[in-house]
Amino acid sequence: MNVVAPARAPAPVLDATDRRLIRATQGGLPLCREPYRALADRLGLSAEDVMARLARMLARGVVRRIGAVPNHYKLGVTANGMTVWDVDDAEVERLGPEVGALPFVTHCYRRPRHAPLWPYNLFAMVHGRNRDEVAEKVATIAGVLGPAARAHDVLYSTRILKKTGLRLAD
Repeated sequence: MNVVAPARAPAPVLDATDRRLIRATQGGLPLCREPYRALADRLGLSAEDVMARLARMLARGVVRRIGAVPNHYKLGVTANGMTVWDVDDAEVERLGPEVGALPFVTHCYRRPRHAPLWPYNLFAMVHGRNRDEVAEKVATIAGVLGPAARAHDVLYSTRILKKTGLRLAD
């Protein structure tokens, strides 16, 4: 029996400057008023070149996103709950974006059910200083979902996971 591996897109070619830029940002952007300028000064580039290179890497899929990753615990936000919802399949595509647009929802996505043990198909991450604050936000989500939500639960974080960005293997 012959097994053929699926075709893969070729890995994007990075020049030496792109590699230096990735290495300089592996620990995060500098925490200052003009992070791209600080990177540029450190690498001997212009801020415009740094931004253009990052934009190209985003467009080519080398970098998926550039964004802040706060440590909620250090900010005093220690009640972090993934709310899980059993939403009528006929309504989830319409209601999911409404939940995701709530200002306190940081992640919102649809996932497959795994009946009979896991009936939930809509997930929305919320954070609060305590569980009462999270409960208020859950009530707001319930109001948006209305009768389309048949059940829900909140899965609270018990520890913070290590968050890292792009890393070069060589």
